[in-house]
Amino acid sequence: MMKLTRKEFEEVVVSALKGLPKSAKKKMKNIDVVVEKQASRDLLYEVGLHSPFELLGLYQGIPLDQRGFYYGNVLPDKITLFQVPIESICETKEEIEEKVREVVVHEVGHYFGLNDERLRELENE
Repeated sequence: MMKLTRKEFEEVVVSALKGLPKSAKKKMKNIDVVVEKQASRDLLYEVGLHSPFELLGLYQGIPLDQRGFYYGNVLPDKITLFQVPIESICETKEEIEEKVREVVVHEVGHYFGLNDERLRELENE
């Protein structure tokens, strides 16, 4: 297992976000991207998981395709990346960088309204 400092991990996340297509970045508004050590028990319960190692990232908010005319004056949507679970499946910094890219793209996909099934299809193409 490879471990990074929190600052190093956050830099990897920023790099992954910068690597997103410009067209996607232009459409992303009112969204926070944060790093947490791992998911809390309450959060795991909420999403129906048992182990914090099962959750690498999470999107919380109202996807773009579900926002109506009423949408406004709301707290930012949130993408969380969980550092310990990601590091636990990686042996090198390069593997962490790749896994963070995958998780960022996956969670941004949820922001744009894609479900897990569609995201898996896209990831396999």
